Formats: sequence, structure tokens, C-alpha cells
Amino acid sequence: MQWRYTPSFLLSACLVVALGLQGCALTRVGDKLPYGILNNNDLQLVQEGLPTYLLLVDGLIENWPESESLLSSGADLYGAYAGLFVSDPERARKLSAKSLDYAFRAACAHDDDYCDLRALSVPEFEALVADADKGDVPVLFTLGSAWAGYIQQNTGDWNAIAELGRVKALMKQVVALDEGYKFGQAHMYLGVLDSILPASLGGKPEQARQQFEQAVALSDGKNLLAKVLYAQKYARLVFDRDLHDRLLNEVLAADPDVDGLTLQNTYAQQQAKQLLAGADEYF
Repeated sequence: MQWRYTPSFLLSACLVVALGLQGCALTRVGDKLPYGILNNNDLQLVQEGLPTYLLLVDGLIENWPESESLLSSGADLYGAYAGLFVSDPERARKLSAKSLDYAFRAACAHDDDYCDLRALSVPEFEALVADADKGDVPVLFTLGSAWAGYIQQNTGDWNAIAELGRVKALMKQVVALDEGYKFGQAHMYLGVLDSILPASLGGKPEQARQQFEQAVALSDGKNLLAKVLYAQKYARLVFDRDLHDRLLNEVLAADPDVDGLTLQNTYAQQQAKQLLAGADEYF
């Protein structure tokens, strides 16, 4: 199961043909139309339809190569598709690399100081991110999620793994500035990052538990993927079968139809069934 991209990242990515409009009309249309996808509970339909938007966004970026909104949309869309629907590792790596490239370009379009971020030392990078304000949250989150997805698809590359600290710095700043952004999903990312390793190998499972619980709380329990990842990444790590099964059964019992989360929740319920089916073998 891919943890990095959830369908909620399609929010700004789809139907960007609204660029044909101008001014406030562009903003209004761009804000509302993607909810037709976010509120769709048919994963197969979305999977089959998304490649059309990948090509559409690519074409629009060719015409507007310095558009922050388009580049962010491209990053979100490619990352979501790679993370949710692509099983071939080589293809997923290629798509996640494109997602990250668009995210870096979006950050540069947002602020000149964010150009060439990889060239900064870790202390320089952390200082720059720490100086961000609330207006920077969307681009920080897009970059952090795209970067996390890229690392997820390149776990055999130690150069990629070495960049995890930068992803964590981005998500920590999002939490500091607006922890409720996108249903608190920055906390969800931090929970995953803190649960990569057991405590005996330097992991931070207790911090991971707190991050997952905060992600659940900030969505009032409506973000079902937060519970699925809590079960998969934390409960399995510490071999807590009771917590694992309780969380997943809560996901299956919940109503997935939540404005802006329906598609993500449908995916979460699919994953919950698979995790429960394999629980006896795991525990």
C-alpha cells in the first residue's frame, strides 16, 4: 500500500481548463469543479479517467511554464496517480519524479528563495523553511508530499532516503503554521515518518502514535485513511493487534461519504479490508 498520496491531493489538480477564464472567475471555478472527483466513490472510474488529466496538465504547463497553480496541480496529480494506481515500480518511479519536478518548479514560482532547494545544506534548508509564513503552507505541503512520494518510490536509493529529514522539516512547518490544513494530513505524514523504524533502531513510535491521533482528531474522525495508516504503520510496528483491528473495523463501519474525502475514504476502506484479511498471518 502506498502511503504518500491520497485522493485529496486532486483538489487543485483537476479540471484546470479553467485557465481559459480570468480573474475571480478562474478561482471560483477551480475551487469547485474538482469536488466532482473528490466526492466520487468509484475508484476504477477515477483510475481510468486520470490519465486524461495528466496529459491535459502537461499541455497547460507547456503554455504557462511558470504558473505556480498549474505546477502545483501537476505535482499533486502525478503523485496521486503514481501513489494510488500504478503497481509497476519503474513506472511509479518515473511518475513520482515528474511530480517532484513540478513541485520544485511550483516552489520556485512561488518564491525565488525556494529555487534550487536541493543545493542548500540541511541547516540552510531548515532555516529557510522555518522562516515561512501561513501563505506558504500550500506550496510547502505540495512539495513535502511530492518529495515523500518520490522517496517512497526510491527506497533503494540512499541519496533519496537521505532527504527524508527535509520532508519532515516541511511537514513540521505546515503543522506549526496551519495544522488543520487538508484535514490535518501533515500530521499523518509525520506519523508515517516517525514509524518507519522500531524504537530499537531509532524510530519514534510514540511520536508516531501522537501524530496519527492528532490527524484523526483534526478531521473529527472523518479522514478514514488516517486510521488505516495508524493501524498499518503504528499498530503493526508495535504488534498491538487490539488497536489494529479496532481502528480498521471503525473504518469499515464508517460512512465514507464526506465532502472532499469520499474518494479517499473509499480507498481507505478498501485497504482496511486487505489489512484485516492478512492480520492473522501478520500477528
